Order: sequence, then structure tokens, then C-alpha cells
Amino acid sequence: MSVESILIVDDEEKLARILQRSLQGAGLDAEAVTDAPQALEALDRRPFDVVLTDLKMPGMDGIELLERVRRQSPSTDVVMMTAYASTETAIEAMKKGAYDYLIKPFPVDELMLLLNRLGETRGLRRENTMLREEVSGRVRLDNVIAASGAMQAVLTQVRKVARSAASVLLRGESGTGKEVLATAIHHLSPRASGPLVKVNCGAIPETLLEAELFGHVKGAFTGAIETREGHFRTADEGTIFLDEIAEMPPPLQVKLLRVLQEGEYTRVGESITRRVDVRVIAATNQDLEAMMTRGTFRQDLYYRLNVLPILIPPLRDRPEDIPALIEHFCSRFAPKGTPIRFAPDAYDLLLRYPWPGNIRELENAVEHATVMSESDEIGCDDLPLSIRQWGQGATAGEPSPGAAAYKPPAGTLESMEVKAIREALAKTGGNQTRAARLLGITRRTLGYRMKKHAIEPEKGEA
Repeated sequence: MSVESILIVDDEEKLARILQRSLQGAGLDAEAVTDAPQALEALDRRPFDVVLTDLKMPGMDGIELLERVRRQSPSTDVVMMTAYASTETAIEAMKKGAYDYLIKPFPVDELMLLLNRLGETRGLRRENTMLREEVSGRVRLDNVIAASGAMQAVLTQVRKVARSAASVLLRGESGTGKEVLATAIHHLSPRASGPLVKVNCGAIPETLLEAELFGHVKGAFTGAIETREGHFRTADEGTIFLDEIAEMPPPLQVKLLRVLQEGEYTRVGESITRRVDVRVIAATNQDLEAMMTRGTFRQDLYYRLNVLPILIPPLRDRPEDIPALIEHFCSRFAPKGTPIRFAPDAYDLLLRYPWPGNIRELENAVEHATVMSESDEIGCDDLPLSIRQWGQGATAGEPSPGAAAYKPPAGTLESMEVKAIREALAKTGGNQTRAARLLGITRRTLGYRMKKHAIEPEKGEA
């Protein structure tokens, strides 16, 4: 039988103890409590296969307990115990997710038959989940390069936490692959058939973030011309990935805490409480502990998010992954039907470079090199300027000694465009026609871009 642990919830303590002894006598792990709050505390301490609960109890009744159990422990089945007069309510509970119900008083044999049937159902469910994980895992985790022991350990954690319903906090430097792992966790979880909604908290203006997350009603603020549901409603019965969680302002942190604790929220401009069933995966590259000390990140929210923390090591701490990543990106960016490779000196430079931008920087470097190379062997001259400078003894990220006065903000699309144009001109000896061909644009477009970025042509350029 696939049912091994049972939590009994009944305000009639004598009945609860009788059921507990009977189930223990049958070799099952049974625990008994007398109200719903105690049951939720027990589920916090350890998992149970089944919650066997009375329907009518003072305070929180069986229906509300059912809803809380489904949010807190989706893999736990709930069976209702009810008097004949309340069977209609018990049937309603089944519509809300209860497995079955028993009418009091009932013989223990009837309970055992129900548990045996439930055990068979759980066994089939587990087989289906394992099959789905196996298939999904091949698809999702094959995209994660993990040749190093450090990343193998991370993937082991990913597989474990995916089975849970608890919040996950992904921590690591920018560019280490937090979004990729969040996607893998969702697709390996029991919520894989539900939606995955990704939100970058740092990319949405603070004044709009609450409305984006929780929705708003028409007229709630200037520009709210229609009522809209938020990302949490879209993610109902699925997963929401909150990237750059440290950028969330403190007032909004309170509202997020309420969702995590109670599964409740209100739309902007509305007082009606709405319920939602969402698993939260958050990510940050910030020092949340220091932020708590400064008072810019709530301690209670930190502990709600940090139930299952996963620390992703930077690329410089797992150099064994670099060759596999280079090969992966080469196959992705190579022109169709044209295999490419790095010359030994260029390859050695990629292996030695510290990669402050992590995987994202390596990906950009390989793409840049495949565009700039004129043959199927990529040399050092095809690599981004910052990497070549580092190889010549400069610090990664330092500007070129010959850089012109114009310096757009580092890391912006504009700065990358300026760098690509200058490198193409240098590679072609200042020949703008050849440089334009190298960049995949027209000569006229190159001239416009040079003028826009104040890149002065050298004498003799054509």
C-alpha cells in the first residue's frame, strides 16, 4: 500500500485516539490532533500521505483545512469524516479536491479499504510523475551544462526541491543561469502542467509593480483604463518566478508576504480579498542579509522565501564547465552547416579569462566571435575587446587605451554597438565597405551609425 503516514484531525479526542491506535496496529504511521491549526503545524514539521479530517470542527472546519492542505502540501490527499446530515457538504469538499469521505460511525475495515484504494491511486500517480519527470528532465536539464561537481550538486538540489511546494530562493551572481534553473524546477514539479510566469522586479517601475503583480480595477490610477488581472492570477495553480526580488520596495514586500502566508491578495483599487494557489521561486544577486540589517528587506519575507535556498556558483569557480559551454554556444551560433572552432591561443584565453559576467558573458563572447570571424577557425582577434585586453595584461572591463572620447554607459546595447563598429573598422584597416559587410549591414547604415556615435573615420578610410 502506498499510504504510509496518516494525520487524523478530529475535535473528539477519544475517537481520534481510537483511530490512531487502530491504524498503528495495522503497521501505519499515524498521528492524531484535535483541531485544524495543530494539523497545519504538524504538516509544517513533516510530510503526510493522507490527512483524515472531520468536516465539522470549531474554528477552522474541514473544508478550510482542505484548502490550506492543498496549498501547503499538494502531494497530501485529504479524506473527510462526516455525519450523514452533512454528506452534501462532504461531496462539495470532493469537488474542491478531497479524495473521498466516510460517514460516521464507520468500521475500521471500511477505512482500511478506502486507504488501500487510495494507495493504488497514489502509486499510479507516482509512476506517472516519475515518467513525466524523466521525460521533462531530459528536455529541461539537458539545457543546463553541468560538467563540474559544483553544478552537478546544484542539479541534484533542483531535482529535490522540484518535488516540493515550498518557496525556492535562487542566489548567485548575474549571468549564472538563475532563470534557466527556475524553469527547470517548474517543469520538474507537480505543477508542470500549470503556467510559469516570469517577472523581473527590477525592470518594472516601482509605481506599477503592484498593479503588474496583483492586478488593478478600472480607474484605480492614471492610465488604468480597464480592469486587469495581475501576474499572480495568471500563475494560479502554477509557478511565478520573481527575478531581482531585492528590487521590490518594502511596502510591496508586505503584500507578497501575505500571498506566501495566506494565499490571499487584493487588486489595486479594490477591497475584495482574492485567493490564489501559486508556488513562488525568487532570485537575487544581492546580499539580502545586509539589506535586512539596513531595513530595506523584510526579515519575515526573507524567511518565507528562503525555505529552499540554492546557491549557484560563479563560472570562475567551476572552470570544468567552460569547455562544454563553449562547444554548446559554438553549435548554436555557427552558420548553418558550417562547423566552427577556436584556434588554440583563443581557446586558451577563453579558459583562463575570469568571466565576471558569467555564462551570459561567455555566450555573448562566442556569438560575437562567430560574427567577427571570416573563417571556420576563430582567432584571438575575433574575440571581444575586453577579453583581448585582459589577455594582454589589462583588467577585464577596463576601457581600451585607444578608446575615443565618446563612452556610452558600459553594458548597454549602445556601448556594444560602438565596440562592434570600432572592432570591425580596426579589423578591416578602416575600410568602411568591408567593415559594413563584416557587420552584416549596408555601407550607408554604417556611416549613419558612425555619425550617431561620433566615431570619426581615419584618413584614407573608404
